[in-house]
Amino acid sequence: MASIDSSPRTVEDIFKDYKARRSGVVQALTFDVDEFYALCDPEKENLCLYGHPNGSWHVAMPAEEVPPELPEPALGINFARDGMNRRDWLALVAVHSDSWLLSVAFYFGASLNRNDRKRLFSMINDLPTVFEAVTQGKLVKDKPTMDSGSKSKSSTKVMIVCI
Repeated sequence: MASIDSSPRTVEDIFKDYKARRSGVVQALTFDVDEFYALCDPEKENLCLYGHPNGSWHVAMPAEEVPPELPEPALGINFARDGMNRRDWLALVAVHSDSWLLSVAFYFGASLNRNDRKRLFSMINDLPTVFEAVTQGKLVKDKPTMDSGSKSKSSTKVMIVCI
């Protein structure tokens, strides 16, 4: 994990981090759902779903240091796996993942001023939530980033997310 000194500092950097972590979580709960499901064995210890700034994901126990470097995702996602309908369990993990993603973004944004925090929230709010992507198969479009610096037409990537 990156140290706090190397954490994202600008609204654009924090949003880029948020989008990448969100992408990893959506990947786990949709395209990689069978692998994710298998990793969440209820017989294992408390597990969490982590999205990473490079767009990857993993399931693991929470960090041992107290306080953790970043806010921790929901603990024990694996325990309810076999006691719920699979779609409902995935939706529950998605809701908790949305909460975690917001907490990480605003952890990084703690030093932003009021207007920058509003702008960050607005940028985040323009994306479908993980819950929406998992439960409704929302069409997700990647908008060109504001820091691209290029005035040429950028392509729009479209991904249909469904389970």
